[in-house]
Amino acid sequence: MDNAVRARRVARDTLADIEPERLGEMLRDRLNDASMTPSVLTLVSADAFDTAVDVDSVARRGAGVQLIYEGLRLTRSLAHDEPWADGGGAATQADLAILAADVFVSRGFYILARTETAERAVEVVRSFGRDQTRRREPDTDPSAIDRNLEAEVLALAVAAGTTAVGVDPSDDLLSYAAELAREGDADLPPPTALTDATADRILTLAGSDAASPAADP
Repeated sequence: MDNAVRARRVARDTLADIEPERLGEMLRDRLNDASMTPSVLTLVSADAFDTAVDVDSVARRGAGVQLIYEGLRLTRSLAHDEPWADGGGAATQADLAILAADVFVSRGFYILARTETAERAVEVVRSFGRDQTRRREPDTDPSAIDRNLEAEVLALAVAAGTTAVGVDPSDDLLSYAAELAREGDADLPPPTALTDATADRILTLAGSDAASPAADP
């Protein structure tokens, strides 16, 4: 199964119990339109070290990263657009969107809570809050500050993937993941950009102590 397809399916499955239906529909619609790059990078990072890894287990970790990103991305959009200013139906829809953002983030935390990346996930959210405060200060570049979210999410994705196979990501590897988010004009590179070359780079930057289990005799 294609990594992006698998990632989207697993992410949707983690939200299958959400009610009321209108909220669940909003969550599913956003996942249908979302780039699955954070989830796919989690899978690629694990597979780089162990091609026999339990893919469904790693995909669930990837879903946790993806949901946190979707929640924060939605929060960022609402904060910038301020849909409540016009009142009426737009405000009602914005209220539902805020609830959706909370569900995304809380479910993402729940998935990652018992993994090695739990504290890193919390720090992503804290950093996002600090950045959204900073972007209102004079003499700042809001677009550059906003891209910090994508950089930190992809670093979280790499950490979620490598630790799934017992590899602690090096600082160089986390920096590489962050730079992936800063390349090009889009918020994130497409999942198709995460090729075998990406996996090779992840393996190289992991550090000399990180041996690939798949290569062990």
